[in-house]
Amino acid sequence: MYQVKKHSHSEFVPIRNLQYHVQVWGEPSANKTPLVMVHGWMDVAASYQFVVDALAQDHYIIAPDWRGYGKTASGEVDNFWFPDYMADLDFLLDHYSPDRPVNLVGHSLGGNVVMLYGGVRPERIRRLVNLEGFGLPATTPDMAPARYAKWMDELKKLHRGELDMRAYDSISGVARRLMKTNPRLGQDKADWLAQQWASQDAQGQWSIQGQPAHKVISAHLYQADEVLALYQRLSMPVLAVEASDNSLDLWWKGKFTLEQYHERIKSVPNVEITRIQDAGHMMHHDQPEVLAGVIERFIA
Repeated sequence: MYQVKKHSHSEFVPIRNLQYHVQVWGEPSANKTPLVMVHGWMDVAASYQFVVDALAQDHYIIAPDWRGYGKTASGEVDNFWFPDYMADLDFLLDHYSPDRPVNLVGHSLGGNVVMLYGGVRPERIRRLVNLEGFGLPATTPDMAPARYAKWMDELKKLHRGELDMRAYDSISGVARRLMKTNPRLGQDKADWLAQQWASQDAQGQWSIQGQPAHKVISAHLYQADEVLALYQRLSMPVLAVEASDNSLDLWWKGKFTLEQYHERIKSVPNVEITRIQDAGHMMHHDQPEVLAGVIERFIA
């Protein structure tokens, strides 16, 4: 199994009626800018362990489990909203760094959150790193009726138990699932990740630590114009990191392309794009040493 080099500890922070689980590496000090790392959809904070182990410098790192993931409860809600993630992040920064800007890293869903949050609170971020937080295809108002209908239909499926997470008989089954989803993930890392990613119930079954309600589509259409308005307010230097595998083509089949994403981020006043070779969307698992170097160079 993968051998952890830099050990973390867990903290629970009261945020908006939830006890937010936060993974913390290192110790705070006056000469360290806090490095805040937020994870993506169906992931957990511990997923950054491989990158943390590869960092050359001594950092104070704060990584929350988003609401409804890992060890953070969902609050018994049956759907999740981007504004909630943004507000949770704002409360988190109030707790850990109320008086100084942070270096902020977000992957996938987390990358989208930090890009939007940065447009609302640019003064709170020193450097921003977006790991494939691409956004979504543009929408038009005429799509609203079908979207609301789909949202309500999926809520009904959720409450009928039709969106429940698959259970595995053993932790090795979880590891195999991780490796199937990401063929670049080695057995040692998969075995370690599985124990962070899943938990065992009273019947001995292993289930992913992510609430099924995360599968429910957002009721609101993705507003590309609103997103661009927020991007324009990103006054800090921004690093957009991409993997060599083009996930957008795989996900959207031409409905939203890498070229369209590049056109959008031209709205960011100070943005640099870099690509990590031999990596897919889970680049923090595929090339943690390379990614760690990219992040440290940018925030230095």
